[in-house]
Amino acid sequence: MQRKDSKNMIVLIGILLLVGFASLMVGSEFISPMDMVRWLFNRDAGNEEYLNALILSEIRAPRLVLAVLIGFALGLSGAAVQGLLQNGLAEPSILGAANSAALGAVVAIYIGLTGTLSFAVPLMASAGALMSVILLFTLAGQRGDTLRLILAGFAISAFAGSGISLTLNLSDNYFAALEITYWLLGSLENRSWSHVGLALPLIFVGCGLMLSGGKKLDALILGEDTAFSLGANIFQIRGQLAVGMALAIGGAVAVAGVIGFVGLVAPHIMRPFFGYMPSRALLPSAIFGSILLVAADLLIRLLPTMTELKLGVVTALLGVPFFIYLLLRGRGLARST
Repeated sequence: MQRKDSKNMIVLIGILLLVGFASLMVGSEFISPMDMVRWLFNRDAGNEEYLNALILSEIRAPRLVLAVLIGFALGLSGAAVQGLLQNGLAEPSILGAANSAALGAVVAIYIGLTGTLSFAVPLMASAGALMSVILLFTLAGQRGDTLRLILAGFAISAFAGSGISLTLNLSDNYFAALEITYWLLGSLENRSWSHVGLALPLIFVGCGLMLSGGKKLDALILGEDTAFSLGANIFQIRGQLAVGMALAIGGAVAVAGVIGFVGLVAPHIMRPFFGYMPSRALLPSAIFGSILLVAADLLIRLLPTMTELKLGVVTALLGVPFFIYLLLRGRGLARST
């Protein structure tokens, strides 16, 4: 089984490399593989080569790195929350971290912190996500069951959503309101290496916490009561994964806005190949999340539209039919039993 998993992982990484390479080549200006090689080994090139190098290094490369990082964070968070709640329809937003991070970022934009502090948006987004975790466990309680945890997350998400709407309603600056609206749709357009530097530490620490706590998720398959009776610290498992999820989602939302459904789709596609133990699905789901987001961003650039579609809109258009399919499949299985 481990040999099969290794082969599948190699295939996943190969697909990611291929999609990433295509992302560097394709755009309004096609850059051939030979142009890439020429730029790598001959920096003192002519004007055309210099322009291609500029497009690669300052536009497409940071956009690709962000897509990989954010997709990794979303895919991993989706697998973690589904394992934590033992619910295949769960998504990272179900615990309120995504909307809370978005609220923090929206407030930073609304009060004008972005003009004075470059790290204001990711800082406020992460603070919002961490506050949602504190509030989540306050409402659900230390020994709160899964249903109470989901209901608390739903309440926090709804409250954060209403806060975003209130901020937009109170905004008397048309341009600030427009910036907030477009930012909430989710996009990687016009992102630079500074955005990578802002998101990377949060995503790195958050994903590290989730991956290191992966093995502990397997105990929850037996049920929380059984896991607790066997000595598993349910509260510690929840706390570690929720904090990791909040940091990763906070970093992703801070630089790209709200991007949904990647965390729902990636684990479901990976489980048939890697097994249904929660710990085994974490890393494959993260890598496949990167593939999905890079591919979606590539699709946006290939579509012949007047203005570039927002990444969050495209992932929603692709993810909603998949969610409906999961619901219908679940209903079919329930009827057959």
